Amino acid sequence: MRWRNIKQNKITKKEQNQNRQKIASVPKRAKAFLIDMFMINMPILYITAYFILDGKEDFQQNSIAIFICTMLFGIIISTLTSKFTQTPGYKAYEIKLIDTKTKNGVGFFRCFFRFLCFIISGVILIGLILCFFRKDGKNLHDLLSNTMAVDI
Repeated sequence: MRWRNIKQNKITKKEQNQNRQKIASVPKRAKAFLIDMFMINMPILYITAYFILDGKEDFQQNSIAIFICTMLFGIIISTLTSKFTQTPGYKAYEIKLIDTKTKNGVGFFRCFFRFLCFIISGVILIGLILCFFRKDGKNLHDLLSNTMAVDI
């Protein structure tokens, strides 16, 4: 919304406030991520370590298996987010992922790009801490993918 439109009473401030959605808090997003890790990623890791490989030691030595598990987790998360705008963790805490500009759902490839940016942000740590220094509370992966996690 442009300030000129509000000033000329084309758009009221009430309508402008209705168009804004509240970004989910950092603790809610962190708890939702933990739920996703335990519901989706842990079974993938367990099946890979104990049914496909010979155990924990083989899994820890096999970087290809770790990479494949991480990418499979990213594909599942991206599919759920693009189709339903929510993962199980986001559903538990009533959060959804939307596009910053259109306020609609996000496509698969952008969700997967967001996941890859999340991994990079986690490695450098600055991307995950960024939300504490910004007014809008967005992390680096949200800024790069032009998305936001909002309360329903």
